Amino acid sequence: MVRTRFAPSPTGFMHVGNLRSALYAYLFAKQNKGTFILRIEDTDLERYVEGAVDVIYETLKQSKIKVDEGPNEGGNYGPYVQSERKNVYLEYALKLVETGHAYYCFCDKERLESIKTDNGIKRYDKHCLNLSKEEIEEKLKNHVPYVIRQNMPTEGYSEFTDMVFGHVSIPNNELEDQILIKSDGMPTYNFANVIDDHLMGITHVIRGNEYLSSTPKYNLLYEAFGWEVPKYMHLTPIMKDETRKLSKRHGDANFDDFINKGYLPEAIINYIALVGWSPKGSTQEKFTMEELIEHFSVEGLSKSPGIFDENKMRWLNGEYIKELSFDDFMKYATPYFEKSSIKGLYSYEKFGKLLQPRIEIFSEIIEKVAFINDFHQIPNELYFNKKLKIDEEKAIKVLEECIPALANIEFTEDNLHEVITNVATKLEYKSGVVYTVLRIALSATQVTPGGSVEIADILGKEESMRRLELALSWLK
Repeated sequence: MVRTRFAPSPTGFMHVGNLRSALYAYLFAKQNKGTFILRIEDTDLERYVEGAVDVIYETLKQSKIKVDEGPNEGGNYGPYVQSERKNVYLEYALKLVETGHAYYCFCDKERLESIKTDNGIKRYDKHCLNLSKEEIEEKLKNHVPYVIRQNMPTEGYSEFTDMVFGHVSIPNNELEDQILIKSDGMPTYNFANVIDDHLMGITHVIRGNEYLSSTPKYNLLYEAFGWEVPKYMHLTPIMKDETRKLSKRHGDANFDDFINKGYLPEAIINYIALVGWSPKGSTQEKFTMEELIEHFSVEGLSKSPGIFDENKMRWLNGEYIKELSFDDFMKYATPYFEKSSIKGLYSYEKFGKLLQPRIEIFSEIIEKVAFINDFHQIPNELYFNKKLKIDEEKAIKVLEECIPALANIEFTEDNLHEVITNVATKLEYKSGVVYTVLRIALSATQVTPGGSVEIADILGKEESMRRLELALSWLK
């Protein structure tokens, strides 16, 4: 049975690269009727952030990535938090010491800093590997601080086959005797994830390709224990452009950054699925989670870094926004209306109907409604329109006819359209002339979401009439 895992560090945010790794691990497991596991890798206590596990769960929930086994779900292979498994790692490290695949290292900081570099790379020199049994026992008895290091081969090559990159071969003399157990008794990531992956029955390890060159170290550990090596699927990084990775500092790397900008979780997941993967034989770009599970394939994974194009994600998000029911749209939109300059002043629903087909991300709402409160003296040239042949004279005539006609009606969209049609007929103008003049007179700007009727309906009769009379006086 296929068993995949997502093993994030609880650092307080979810990088979209990590989220994509989780997504691919989830898709592969579900496609193969397997199990998707969440494991919290909190052995680096300096990076631990309080509440970060909740952030991980909330992100996965919003992304519709369902955890089968994990800290909250339980399962037969727990605990699923590394800090709760501390004694397990030491036990296995000591087994490696017994078989010669690992050894105690008592070198202090000064000695480690004095080690010369090898071709520019500082690599541990196996100094403590040569300590006698008596020396080791004496140091342990005297509580001399130590780490446990993996004893790497120095000759030959370590080779394995990756599901994305194919055959990989690394010279063993490039592999440092990495630390397995730190001086505080906690395991390193490199050791803990091997032990956990084995004990949790992980069949496929799906992770970033920054671990590609480290994989031989992991495989040597599997072989030292006589365990079956899992299959590997290494993923290329997500880049901002050809040379730069996505950066948390610039607010373009984390799931929450995009949610706060007004992206829908479904659109984020859909887009990041396509950064580094493409469905074979298809140009489809919009996928539900069920469709991603159905179409995902290792063959579609790229060996080149994926470029994150936020404009493309904005477009995709806009497509998702258009498909929302109006009630759902308003649930997402209301917090942005509340942050805008129209808070408590005008109907959010009326603006919502205008904006749903016109925005790509919800944070645009704040900017797109600001015009309605920014009513100021209108320069006469703002009315000029070459295509519709509008000039000052025509604009004055339109307002002189519209103001008394609008004063005598109840403001409904049907009544407003009827007045505009009648004025256009009377003046022998195209109706577009009347609509355009009114829109500029009501808004004091050339570009608005929605036309003059919608704006008048939002403003209401009293404010609309006030603005039209002011606009006419300014024109004259």
